[in-house]
Amino acid sequence: MNMWNYGSFDNESAKDFIAEVVQDGHFALREAFEVVLDPDMDFVEAEEGVRAVAAAEILVAVLNGDTARITDAGLRGWVQNADKTTLADLRQLASEALDRILAPESVLPELWEDTEEYSAWLSDVGRLCSGLG
Repeated sequence: MNMWNYGSFDNESAKDFIAEVVQDGHFALREAFEVVLDPDMDFVEAEEGVRAVAAAEILVAVLNGDTARITDAGLRGWVQNADKTTLADLRQLASEALDRILAPESVLPELWEDTEEYSAWLSDVGRLCSGLG
């Protein structure tokens, strides 16, 4: 997976995920969280983790109305028109998914821990956790 920075959309998998959200809406967000939380998954791989982080970023943008981090025009339009009430139901699921991504059975912390951006990545994921409440 090609990653070029620590932001939620700064990798190939997240960029691909944007198109899924624009097409499938809240179903794509729910699926990203549920895949990470699948009890049969012993270890969260990088692709699943970055998709769930991107989904959390999108959910936070919908809930707080701040689209500053959404640079894709199609996704920004989707976020601005999304039903907050329907998506608010994903808040707990998203929070649990982020907790699992930060846990030892996830590859993302391992990928970032030996980089200069590790603390920035952790801070960014922490911002999402806070945004979910």
